[in-house]
Amino acid sequence: MSESTYQADVVIAGAGLAGLVAAYELMDQGKSVVLIDKDTPEAVGGLAKKSFGGVMMVGTPHQKRMKIDDTPDLAWRDWQSFADWDDTGDELPKEWARFYCDNSYEYIYEFLDSKKIEFLPVVNWPERGLDEPGNSVPRWHIAWGTGYEIADRVWQALQAHPKAANLTVVFEHEVNDVTIEGGRATGLAGKRMDNDSAWSARGDHVIIATGGICGGDLSYLKENWYEPWGKPPEILLNGAHKFGDGLMHRKVQELGGNLTHLDKQWHYAAGVHHPDKSRPADGLSLVPPRSALWMDAHGKRIGPRPMLAYADTRGLVETILQQPGQYTWQVLNMKIAAKELAVSGCNFMEAFRFKKKLLLVKHVLFGNTDLVNRLIKECPDDFVVANSLDGLVEGMNERSLPGHTVDLNQMRKDIDYYDRMIDRGPAYFNDEQLRRIANFRTYRGDRIRTCKFQKILDPGAMPLIAIREFVLARKSLGGIQTNMNCEVLKPDGSTIPGLYAIGETAGFGGGGIHGKGSLEGTFLGSCVLTGRVAGKYI
Repeated sequence: MSESTYQADVVIAGAGLAGLVAAYELMDQGKSVVLIDKDTPEAVGGLAKKSFGGVMMVGTPHQKRMKIDDTPDLAWRDWQSFADWDDTGDELPKEWARFYCDNSYEYIYEFLDSKKIEFLPVVNWPERGLDEPGNSVPRWHIAWGTGYEIADRVWQALQAHPKAANLTVVFEHEVNDVTIEGGRATGLAGKRMDNDSAWSARGDHVIIATGGICGGDLSYLKENWYEPWGKPPEILLNGAHKFGDGLMHRKVQELGGNLTHLDKQWHYAAGVHHPDKSRPADGLSLVPPRSALWMDAHGKRIGPRPMLAYADTRGLVETILQQPGQYTWQVLNMKIAAKELAVSGCNFMEAFRFKKKLLLVKHVLFGNTDLVNRLIKECPDDFVVANSLDGLVEGMNERSLPGHTVDLNQMRKDIDYYDRMIDRGPAYFNDEQLRRIANFRTYRGDRIRTCKFQKILDPGAMPLIAIREFVLARKSLGGIQTNMNCEVLKPDGSTIPGLYAIGETAGFGGGGIHGKGSLEGTFLGSCVLTGRVAGKYI
């Protein structure tokens, strides 16, 4: 069987969002492009296509319409707070982060807007911070149509580009090697997924955009687990791309490229087993309800400071890893779940995904019971439903991991204390969760989807629900180190000529643009940013 060969000015490995954006930028500059992806055509856009579609941007018309006073300087201040930079070795990530804050409007908003991507009129406000400030103002712009719409619009724009004849797209081709001639990257090579036959592609420039290290069988992730967290949990769910296994990271390292910050990883605190079960440990990331009580594996409310969503995701994960069994329960009722529970993914958020405005209004006004009932039905291993606390605890214990038992008396004590405080009224709230909820509700974007001090054991809000939740692997904050042109660097700071890395492969910029933590929405944003930077430079 003869080897397939391809030729272009630029060869790109990976048709995720970063690869698509780079290809578009290059075609704008008159370059020919070969875009190669391991997945099927239906999966073009990668993990971005499955995301909820939130993008962090500064100074947008949406913010100005809501009179949100935001500036690049304020965003940079917030970014540094969450990044918690190391004293040395973070110079390039800092440069990239500052560049993001200064240029998100031009490089990200204007690009997406030109592709007819619409954002919801109300800007959302996650990652506000706890001990350290996070987002000082709302910056999380949710795409109308979710991440699916973002990926699909960019893909359609590529196909409709005036110079579309300059683009060759090849699917179901694994990239596993970079061709180096005379010290310069001159192409890619690999095998076809359908018959294992070899292929090669040649170009003047080579871009690696194959995602991070948090997917695959999780082995590479665990090899680089953040040491202060201790050992990885016994059950670690996988919410990353199935092909994001670090294959090209290792190959670039073999060629002399520098890998950095691989232990900096962004995981989510509320993962449940995915109903599709398409791979081992396949996980679904919930958007955890603010008004639920977060309990440990023994039914004790986690504290002394309660666990709280939307404030500091990394802090939630760190706290969970210190708990018995390294998993948790969220205890709530149907009223809370219908108003506050969501999924960080497009396929479960139907009103957003399919742009059904009336359905979205219905969910805002009356709650999304359809989503709750679907999760209860499709994720029975992790969802418990009962009309009494006794029945709920019984169901929780049927699902408890070996060596852990939920204590009914402890749970009743903690819930009663919380509910009685709500009965006494806001003037007597001496609970950090209730104080935070009161603060959240002062912003209209949060008020419409946050309950007004809802008790757990409220007879009018039944049934009770308990959700067993695990840490879910999602994003690599480290990766292949690059300079500000996206050129791959060696440990001595010199480049590998002709070789570039973008998106999650490059730790979203410079090998670690986020430091230790993300302000959210900076993942999709960084894919657009780095894709454009590489395209413009080439």
